[in-house]
This record gives sequence, C-alpha cells and structure tokens, in this order.
Amino acid sequence: MLSTRQSLFWMSLYLAIVAGICAVLFEPLKNAVLANPGFNGVILGVLSIGILINFRQVLVLNTEINWIKVFRTGQPGISVTTEPRLLKPLATHLSKRRRDRFRLSAQALRTILDGIRERLDESREISRYLIGTLIFLGLLGTFWGLMGTIAAVGDVINRLDVGNGDFAAVFADLKQGLQAPLGGMGTAFSSSLFGLGGSLVLGFLDLQAGHAQNRFFNGLEEWLSGVTQLVDDLGAPTVTAAPGAVGDVPEAVDGDANGVDDPNAPTLALLLDTLRAERGLLEQLIAAQAANPAPPAVDDASGTNPPRPGI
Repeated sequence: MLSTRQSLFWMSLYLAIVAGICAVLFEPLKNAVLANPGFNGVILGVLSIGILINFRQVLVLNTEINWIKVFRTGQPGISVTTEPRLLKPLATHLSKRRRDRFRLSAQALRTILDGIRERLDESREISRYLIGTLIFLGLLGTFWGLMGTIAAVGDVINRLDVGNGDFAAVFADLKQGLQAPLGGMGTAFSSSLFGLGGSLVLGFLDLQAGHAQNRFFNGLEEWLSGVTQLVDDLGAPTVTAAPGAVGDVPEAVDGDANGVDDPNAPTLALLLDTLRAERGLLEQLIAAQAANPAPPAVDDASGTNPPRPGI
C-alpha cells in the first residue's frame, strides 16, 4: 500500500504558497474583504470548511492502510477487531478467516472492490459540492453588487440639478453620489475574487485527495488480485494431475512456495496442503485395489474359466 504522505505534502505546499501570496497582498485583500464583510466572510468560511474536509479525506486513508498492514502481517498482540469505515465490506468478508490463508473468488473480489469504490466516490461528493457552492457565492456576490451599482447610478442621475448654474455644488453632489455605486462594484468584484479563488484552491485539494484515493484503491486491488489468482468461482483451487505424477507435484509446489514472497505464498501453501491430501487419498485407493484383485473372467458358453496362455 502506498502512503498518503505525497498527497499531504503537495496539499500543504500549495496552501503555503497561497498563504504567502495572501501575506504579500494583505492590504489589498483586507480592503476587498471590508468591501462586504458579511458576504465575503461566508465565502471564506465555506473555503475553510472545504480545506478541512479535503485533508480529512486523505488522513482517513491512513486508518484503512494501517488496518490492512496489521491484517497482512498478523503480528501477535495486535487486534483488528475495529472495523475500518471504507473497507468495511472487506473486513466483514474476512472477519472469520485466517489472515494467512484466506481466499476470494473473482466475483467476490469484484463485488468488494465495487463497494469500496462507491464509498470513495461518496466521500468526495461533499468536496465537489463545496467547490460549486464557492462559484455560486462568487457569482451571487457579483450580481448583488452590480444590482446595487445600477440602482445607485440611477439615483445619482436623478439627483443632478444643473439649472442653478452652480457647477461646484453639482460636482460635489456627483462625487458624493458615486460613493454608493463604487461600493457596489467593490462588493461585486471582491465576492467574485474570493469565490473563484476559493474554488480554485478547493479544486486542487480535491484533485490531490482523488490521487491519494486512486493510489490506495490500486494498491488494494493488486493485493486482492494476488489472493484470487488460484481460486475459481466456487472458492476452491482447480488441480488436475496424472496419477503417476501426483507424488511429485506437492514437492514441486513446496519448493515454489518456499521461494515466493507475499502475497502469493499463503495461496501456494493452501494448494500444497490440498495436493498432499489428494496424494494420500490416491495412495489409499491404489493400496485397496492391490489388496482386492479383480476376479478372473468367466467363459459365457461353457461357464468355466478359459485356459490361460501357456498352460
């Protein structure tokens, strides 16, 4: 199983780069937040929740990986009674089996892997939803600000009075009236900035979380595929050999099992025990046939035994 350290490293590095850019642009970003503190605060809150969820999706894989490692090694004193969350179908299937000699058919393997894949996909749905929520909040803030800007511009135009000839007073009123439209534009652009920027950050984190889950799933599939190589759909190894060669097959398999590393060694050991049992059964059958030879043939016409050649 591959570790999640690579994904956690890239996620942490990306957030560090984003934090550095925000530190450099602190004053402009501060003014952008203050343009509409309530709306931008909601966007930043959703972004923080999304970051925590993406890190949790990667960190939760460590529990699953540790459970598999403990199950494979079978170290004494270590308990695997606590079932994992993502690998619960596999844990349920293997709960009453010996960890050094368990078998899975191809159909059971596919069913378990499909269930685990569905659980992994479901765990990422909330992250994808938050990415869409940030985009929606950014667009909503943009339209909200533009609506305020249009209304404020119309109000400024209606209040202009150039009939008295005092252009200084008209210009002062115009300058004061433009503050509301400029505030609406600040709301629009700041919300769009934080919404789209937050969706970009969550998109990268979700991508890294997906890579970590894919590496975990591929490693799990390779391990389980090694277990099911010698097992048919009925759950039993398929062995065919000539009677004269039965005595040599277990020794040959024994030599292969001793030189094969995990995870195929337990399966080969099971095959070895099966061949030894079949060899003992065949030897008993041969001994029984030797102890009870077949009776001589009887001539149908005379009812007596036919003469043997040479007598």
